[in-house]
Amino acid sequence: MKDADVMEDRARVLVVDDDERNLLAIRTVLEDVAEVVVANSGEEALRQLLKGEFAVILLDVYMPGIDGYETAQIIRSREQTKRVPIVFLSAVNKESEHLLRGYSMGAVDYVFKPVDPIVLQSKVAVFVDLFTMTKEIQRKARQEQALLDANLRANAERLRVEQELRLAEQRQAAIIQSLPIILYLEEIDAAPRIPKFVSGNFQALTGYAFEDLQRSPTLWVDRLHGDDRGRVVEAMGGRRTGQSLAIEYRWQCADGQYRHFLDQAVLVRDSFGNPVEFAGTLLDVTDRKELESQLTQARKMDAIGQLTGGIAHDFNNLLAAVLGGLGMIERRVSLSDDQAKIVGMTRHAAEQGAELVKHLLAFARRQKLEPASVQIPRLAQSVTNLLTHTLGGMVELEWKLADHVSPVYADTSQLELALMNLIINARDAMPEGGVVTVAAEDREITEQVGRTGLKPGLYVVIGVGDTGCGIAPEMIEQVLEPFFTTKPVGKGTGLGLSMVYGFAQQSGGEVRVDSELGRGTCVEIWLPRAPESDGQTGIEVEVAEVLDGVSITMNILLVDDHDGVRATTAALLEDLGHSVTHVTEGAHALELFRKDPAAFDLLITDYAMPRMSGAELVRQVRVERADFPALVITGYAESDMGVAEAINVRILDKPFTPDQLKSALRERRAAALG
Repeated sequence: MKDADVMEDRARVLVVDDDERNLLAIRTVLEDVAEVVVANSGEEALRQLLKGEFAVILLDVYMPGIDGYETAQIIRSREQTKRVPIVFLSAVNKESEHLLRGYSMGAVDYVFKPVDPIVLQSKVAVFVDLFTMTKEIQRKARQEQALLDANLRANAERLRVEQELRLAEQRQAAIIQSLPIILYLEEIDAAPRIPKFVSGNFQALTGYAFEDLQRSPTLWVDRLHGDDRGRVVEAMGGRRTGQSLAIEYRWQCADGQYRHFLDQAVLVRDSFGNPVEFAGTLLDVTDRKELESQLTQARKMDAIGQLTGGIAHDFNNLLAAVLGGLGMIERRVSLSDDQAKIVGMTRHAAEQGAELVKHLLAFARRQKLEPASVQIPRLAQSVTNLLTHTLGGMVELEWKLADHVSPVYADTSQLELALMNLIINARDAMPEGGVVTVAAEDREITEQVGRTGLKPGLYVVIGVGDTGCGIAPEMIEQVLEPFFTTKPVGKGTGLGLSMVYGFAQQSGGEVRVDSELGRGTCVEIWLPRAPESDGQTGIEVEVAEVLDGVSITMNILLVDDHDGVRATTAALLEDLGHSVTHVTEGAHALELFRKDPAAFDLLITDYAMPRMSGAELVRQVRVERADFPALVITGYAESDMGVAEAINVRILDKPFTPDQLKSALRERRAAALG
């Protein structure tokens, strides 16, 4: 080999960064590994790629003009450069979403600034060696063609080439051994599929030795996932036409677990264009697939939550109008027994609709919670009392509480409801009877690992277990989704577990489901441990009913853009003895108030209204009278609650009962009297 050839074929590395200091530092680190070419922008990098080949491209993510992602996309779109390895340089954005975006743009690796010189040299050396070996093989092919014409010199030259190639293969084996990837060579007409060479990582990735594959020719096809087998076998057949292969599939490893592999291969041809063999890589992408799955699940849950929050306001307005109208009928019309029964059935159906909305909001993590310290033994007694006549004689409820289990920090009523849902689900899973076991103990998370969303800290775990039919593995993820149920039609809404999931997430905890078909299911609720007591825990503060027994008539200004809710609320207020002026929008109400601020004793306003919200109306009214009492009624708007509370108003959720409205009026009047 001539020195000139060595210099001509010395691998080149393209470094792209808009910071001259970074370019100088990286050039210094890599100049012993390869020839370094620098570019200070994406445009300059593309011009350099037109001038020659590069072993690897080190590409800064953020640059003015064309950034790293766009540059990578252009490089991958050009036939001449689409196979050049790209390593992204980044000082920020280490999150999974940004990494996945980089890999989707064609990156093979990430290096984060500040760059460790040894790590950078090692990574670049791998690609330089691979590039050098490729150029070496091409050079040897040309030399062999020339040696065929050299007669006697050919044998000696061939021997030298074989020796050098053997040395290169040894170096290649050492490099490949350090990579988390399998490289393989395969005969063109191999049937069944058996590679003639694989890298040393084969057993580490699959659990099988290469000899196992050679002894069992059908092993590779047999271990393919049933849903992927037909698609993969068909794709493999297309390789013979010269098509490049890049396919993902699931393959069952020796431990029985399915792993996701990315299989890529190209048809290698000799210098005359004749097909020689397939050269490919097998990469384990299981972790990436899990990240994609988590991201997809999170986006799906968020979309459902957004939809739920959007419809809740309108749905509650409708229910408020229905329940209000039924109340007017009951108060103002003398009903026969049959008529009263029909009205009662209608009221019950509307109240069930209101509960359904609450369950949806619980799943969407948008309900308003009032967390407090909850003692587990007291919770156990309360839930047991609630379920005494519900479980039936064939199911026994058993509590197993650890000694000195800590209190949890959660909304008491929602926690009771969550446990009741889980216990009833456990009962339904045991139609022949059995024992539902509820256990509670303290746990500590020291670091966030795996797929858990829990932050490090102190938790109380409440588990509800049964010995029933269990849940199929493929349904474990689905059971937490709203409206998914394995119960027969009419036996369940599919909102129980989703409500528990939403409540736990909103409370800073998590739900974990462990189940085995035929053995039973255990659902664990992880909730934060309550903070240390300040000496006031257990003292219940009651609001004095200062106006009990006193009949006070108020002049009320009522604002609601929903005609049905406004009419029924006004009628209810009038039935309670108050004088009501009601309008449809905030601007009209503000105009009436400004004409005579002393004419009204209380403002009742809907929150979500066009042009002027209820909170803004309260602010404008209090410009005229700073202490003017106000009551906000809402069909639910998550982001509205903080705003409404910030202006010191009572919030009454729709649909509300006459007693709830009377209580709110009494409280507002008491606050106004000081």
